[in-house]
Amino acid sequence: MSFLRDIRVAVHSLARTPGLAITVILTLSLGIGANAAIFTLVRGVLLKPLVNRDENRLIYIRQSAPGIHEANSAFSVPEIQDLHAGVKTLSALGDFSTMGFTMVGLGEPRSIQGGVVSGTFFDVMGLRPVLGRLIGPQDDGPNAAGVVVLTYRFWATALGKDPSVIGKTVRLGSIGERSAKIIGVLEPCVPYPQDTEIISNIVTSPHHLSATMVTGRIHRMTELFGRLAPGATLDQARAELRTVYSAMKKDHPEAYSKQADYQIQARTFRDEITSGARDVLLVLLVASALVFVIACCNVANLILARTVRREGELAVRMALGASRGALRRMLLAESLVLCGTGALIGVISAPLMVAVLARYASRFSVRALDLKVDSSLLWVGAALAIVAAVILAFVPRLPSSASSSGLGLSSGTVRITSGTNRRQQIFAVTQIAASFVLLVGASVLISTLIALQRARTGLDTQRVLAIDVPAMYYGKTPRQVVDFYKEAMRRIDALPGVNRTAFGTVVPWREGDPTGPGLQFSADGHIHTPGVEDPRAGWRTISPGYFAALGVPIIAGRDFNALDDQNNGDPVVIISQTLAQRMFPNQDPINRHVFWTDPVLQFSPGTDADRARLMAPHRIIGVAADIDDNHIVPEPTVTVYDPLAGDLIFGGRLFVHTSRDPYALVTPITRLIRSMSADQPVEHAATLEDVRSEVLTPDRLNSVVFGVFAGVALAIAVVGVAGVLAFSVSARTREFGIRLALGSEPRRILKGVIAEGAVMAALGVLAGAAFGFVAARLAGSYFAEMKMPRALPVVISAFLLMTVAVVASLLPAARAARVDVMEALRSE
Repeated sequence: MSFLRDIRVAVHSLARTPGLAITVILTLSLGIGANAAIFTLVRGVLLKPLVNRDENRLIYIRQSAPGIHEANSAFSVPEIQDLHAGVKTLSALGDFSTMGFTMVGLGEPRSIQGGVVSGTFFDVMGLRPVLGRLIGPQDDGPNAAGVVVLTYRFWATALGKDPSVIGKTVRLGSIGERSAKIIGVLEPCVPYPQDTEIISNIVTSPHHLSATMVTGRIHRMTELFGRLAPGATLDQARAELRTVYSAMKKDHPEAYSKQADYQIQARTFRDEITSGARDVLLVLLVASALVFVIACCNVANLILARTVRREGELAVRMALGASRGALRRMLLAESLVLCGTGALIGVISAPLMVAVLARYASRFSVRALDLKVDSSLLWVGAALAIVAAVILAFVPRLPSSASSSGLGLSSGTVRITSGTNRRQQIFAVTQIAASFVLLVGASVLISTLIALQRARTGLDTQRVLAIDVPAMYYGKTPRQVVDFYKEAMRRIDALPGVNRTAFGTVVPWREGDPTGPGLQFSADGHIHTPGVEDPRAGWRTISPGYFAALGVPIIAGRDFNALDDQNNGDPVVIISQTLAQRMFPNQDPINRHVFWTDPVLQFSPGTDADRARLMAPHRIIGVAADIDDNHIVPEPTVTVYDPLAGDLIFGGRLFVHTSRDPYALVTPITRLIRSMSADQPVEHAATLEDVRSEVLTPDRLNSVVFGVFAGVALAIAVVGVAGVLAFSVSARTREFGIRLALGSEPRRILKGVIAEGAVMAALGVLAGAAFGFVAARLAGSYFAEMKMPRALPVVISAFLLMTVAVVASLLPAARAARVDVMEALRSE
């Protein structure tokens, strides 16, 4: 009951200083709310259990080839068969191949990402349906009926959770066309390795049933999951996987070049899906902790100032018999009221911050998309409130026994001891140091974003509209598909405001390189070295006018024309400038030849004649400036461009160069293409400028999130510096009055107070720099990508903090310089 009385007294006491109470509460609400939101995000992404049954037994197996910079080269069917036969520490394997499909029969025709799986996949993953059933062993084999499972997100967002979709038949197109029946909806889960709309059985992808897919050891396009056998550990599985894999490499040396340095790794499924977000979230957690430290230091200064002003009151209470424990309990009650109210406001505002941060974190982990706020938010808020309250209750110094005996009770001025002043300055310096660390981090991210945005792409990004028009082969030959695109481009060219329309296979920056690290090739004069791979190049199929449509110059030779796709006896290509320089240094590459040597091309779809034509020497008719469609900051690229001919097309993108608003053409172009083929998907229309901007979204979000943290920290730190100086000035009013009476110039007093603020800022910057350096070196030992910031962001952050600190010192300094001498002397 006595503590409840202390709480009531604390409420009445704080009500007499509403300005201070509101400032403390709002400051704490920022620190506690930010930390509660970040913890909720970290718990939801990194700590919360997965829906997968026995998730600690589920592992992800990765094959990589670091020698050719391929972090995930996937597996082939023969490799999976060898692992299944030789590894006994895994009770089952589940495979997943990502395929792009066109889907007709479920609303608007659309292109979707799909997963092609065997019948063991869902059992290995430990997943269940929310509607219907999942794919099982009965759905394996070339004679099985095509079946499809919808992912929960696609079912909920695109189909409105319509239960009547079960049993419907859809038409799927990829490398070949098949029909499939929808048999179920998957429970909400982490969509890995790809965020897909559907998951289908193998028979829906004719390419998966082809002999080249089944027998080709280097035809790698399948990702692999495993479930640990009873009693087996992850370390045992890793050791056995390495042993079996070494035997595979020894038995098939032609499939594992020494240069590529093929390796196999395994880790838990949880580690695999959280690895991309772990570093980002831990950095966010550190940033929010710094904001909490800054908030607590700021509030500690305010509480310290208030306690100094109340020394007379506290001395009277001690003189009347209050023990030091009772006074400390009274201060704890006041701190709990302030911190509890701040925590309540922080927790109320935290769900909004969680929603914003979850959208940010979803760029690094799909788990953040399904994040829900739960009771953990309240527990974190309460814990932080208690920690802050205890810190604040023990910051102030209680009156000495001398003051409680009556000394100094009549004093009308604020007396500040050197110890109190030192503590206030330490808190202010700590705030500045933490703010400096956050400012440097935000400055690095912002400067990186500015550099990315200013990078020259070499493309006309503002006037080029990119539209996805994927190839539809249902009932058509490859030649008819090519003719469809040519007719579509002819009709689009006739629309008002269209300068030129061209075909390509990849939208720059949006899709990456479909050939991964590229395909091996050779050229006239190049000598193959045994045991060493040939150079690699990207492969693109384009129409005449592609370079003109994108604003890319042809440096030598000519562009494709309408006759190039008909001359099969003399296939022609255009090469990038970097390829010409590397393969034909100081030579004219025109009319020289390049030819593909990559063994994986033996598995390309089509007839033997098609593959022979693909591997034949191709005559170079032109050299174009590099187009780096992978990197925002362009790098030298090695690319071979084939003409749009009667071969099988992967992808299907139209590029429309306009002289008017590009988006005004989306509707007429869509209507035009649909009039030619009602089932043709026409999607994702965007200017190249907006595509590039979308790719930069993670960098922009990084800058915004850390910029907000740094801005809040800076604002709190400025208030802290100004508060310390204001309190110091009020405590030294008599000193300033005497100095002015003795002839000191107001300007010297003004400079002295400003210098005091500048010194605190300088000490804070030095402390922050030292802390940041040590933290960066420590983090660098755990995170390979951690780098020291460059000098410019550090200098800018230091200059900004010093400037803001000087500005914050001006008001207290001006007040000190305007002290009324007589009033100051009478104050005693």
